[in-house]
Amino acid sequence: MFEGQAPRDEPGRASRWDRLGGGLLTGLASRILAPADVRLNGSRPWDIEVHDSRALGRALLHGSVGFGEGFVDGLWSTRDLEELCRRLALSAVDDTARLLPAGLLLNLASRVKNRQTHGRALEVVREHYDFGNDLFFAFLGRHKNYSCGYFDKTSDLDRAQELKLDLICRKLELGPGQHLLDVGGGWGEFARYAAANYGVRVTSVNLSERQMQFAREHCRGLDVEVVRSDYRDIRGEFDKIAAIAMFTHVGYKNYPTFMRSMHRLLRPEGIFLMEGVWGNSSVTHIDGWMDKYIFPNACIPSGAQTFAALEGLFVTEDLHNFGPSYVETLRAWNRNLTHAWPELSHRYDERVRRIFEFFFLLISGFFRARALSNWHLVLTKSGRAQPHCRW
Repeated sequence: MFEGQAPRDEPGRASRWDRLGGGLLTGLASRILAPADVRLNGSRPWDIEVHDSRALGRALLHGSVGFGEGFVDGLWSTRDLEELCRRLALSAVDDTARLLPAGLLLNLASRVKNRQTHGRALEVVREHYDFGNDLFFAFLGRHKNYSCGYFDKTSDLDRAQELKLDLICRKLELGPGQHLLDVGGGWGEFARYAAANYGVRVTSVNLSERQMQFAREHCRGLDVEVVRSDYRDIRGEFDKIAAIAMFTHVGYKNYPTFMRSMHRLLRPEGIFLMEGVWGNSSVTHIDGWMDKYIFPNACIPSGAQTFAALEGLFVTEDLHNFGPSYVETLRAWNRNLTHAWPELSHRYDERVRRIFEFFFLLISGFFRARALSNWHLVLTKSGRAQPHCRW
């Protein structure tokens, strides 16, 4: 996750970009940032303060990867990173980054090969989810949900996560005697909540050994089985299925396979709920910096890609977008990590904190720009009566 960063130039030695002339780089960067009303070394909170001329060279050569690494390495800073990212999202500066060499190579790779095969699905597990439970638990809060809370008449993260867990259970119409499949079960929080509060039997499926170890202890004494499996290999039939914050890891080449798998697993009278992040445009890969440092091989789906994949398989019963709640969730995670960092700093490098800070506030800015949405998508098989859906 945190390896493979761009090599740092030797102190006192001019990089090849410096030799091109700082004025040229500054002028080019300023023109790219102008549509976002962002200035270099300006006085407004969202302006970029350049501390090292290498920041411009990295960003112009490596696009979003170089831009993010520059922040993590302290080559540039801003007093309001979230607002900066909101402005960049609104002005589609990331579209320009996709035309740079690094962006073109990533786009080509995602089109030529399937970046989310069985083997490659394990890369995000090794590089992100297995990184360290203590780090994640420091910012996730009491409910260890690595997904959006539901901030309905509350400003408290723990309460918002509990509201979201219960909302999912009600939308699924859970009850005693039912068998629930939890796809991408994380640290077992949803499985535990559903089993303890709604009396269902839960099969929680995951690929992360660290998450599964914790989930088994977390759900001890409840009717929960934690199973290591890829979604493509699950067998059986289930009354209800929840896939929470895992569709981003499926990949656009596999959307039809995922939907066929869920259709095969769901009983005729069942309900299938998906929760996750959706984008406004169809893409083949995630942002380059996110791909390298956070979610390798991920892809944010669009509505068009999703509905094409479920066509002929499911009835779309309800689509609930509560994307603004993700802004509050990400801000809370960032505050929690900042508060916990003095203790975590004994075990993790400062770059780790800055990577997560950039991740949280980058995505929060994109949600504020409405470039991203967080959906609950309720699906059933043809012929079933419409579930209640809205609570």
